[in-house]
Amino acid sequence: MKTALTIAGSDSGGGAGIQADLKAFSAHGVYGMSVITAVTAQNTVEVRSVQDIETSIIKDQIEAVFDDIRVDAVKIGMLSSAKTAETVAASLQIYEPAIVVLDPVMVSKGGHHLLQSDAISVLKEKIIPMATIITPNIPEAEVLVRGNIQSAEDMMEACRSMQSLGAKAVLLKGGHLNGEPNDLLFDGEIFTWINGTRIHTKNTHGTGCTLSSAIAANLANGASLIEAVQEAKKYITLAITHSLEIGNGHGPTHHFYELYNNAKLVKKLLVKGI
Repeated sequence: MKTALTIAGSDSGGGAGIQADLKAFSAHGVYGMSVITAVTAQNTVEVRSVQDIETSIIKDQIEAVFDDIRVDAVKIGMLSSAKTAETVAASLQIYEPAIVVLDPVMVSKGGHHLLQSDAISVLKEKIIPMATIITPNIPEAEVLVRGNIQSAEDMMEACRSMQSLGAKAVLLKGGHLNGEPNDLLFDGEIFTWINGTRIHTKNTHGTGCTLSSAIAANLANGASLIEAVQEAKKYITLAITHSLEIGNGHGPTHHFYELYNNAKLVKKLLVKGI
């Protein structure tokens, strides 16, 4: 079985962060491991508080995993502070994982800032250069390139700018623009549009975490970059389509819809004796 390590924050509501990452890994048949960078007290409505984990504990978590278990892919999510980002960068430079998927988490669905301003420079200078692919949404990309993104042409230019920071590839998610949520993949040479269909639901908590983790799992399983992204897009679209009415705010996506649905079909066939 292939493995994937998520380095991110914990979501007590279970829809995003570490919890979403591990669910996505499991849904793709990948053994998931975790390094918790911060503990958030949140639900579908709000983030009430955030407690950063001591950097010595973050370092120990990373070392404990890599020193014992093969890591086929790493997904990086919420880093919160400059100290945390520095610690993660220094640790990964030692182990040099072959696959690193970076989801530059900055703001929660409810508008809570999850990345401190002083951590952005560390992210750009030390984390992005080791990334196989980064997966920002439009607001996150605007912070990274310090400009407005309002069109397809803007998305292409932003991808060039972010890729020049050192990442091998960029997947710029277009869901914040009007129209269909079409994403743009840039591998440093070729632009590829990953088209989507807008699903009208408020239950989109953890979509970015889930998509990036699905990409990491697909890459761990041996998919090419474009295959990993295309399949992850299909997966998150299905998960949003069948999202869950849990809580009073932005509910979670259904990470295991296909698995549960297939299990029901198998059960029906067994009952019928087929």
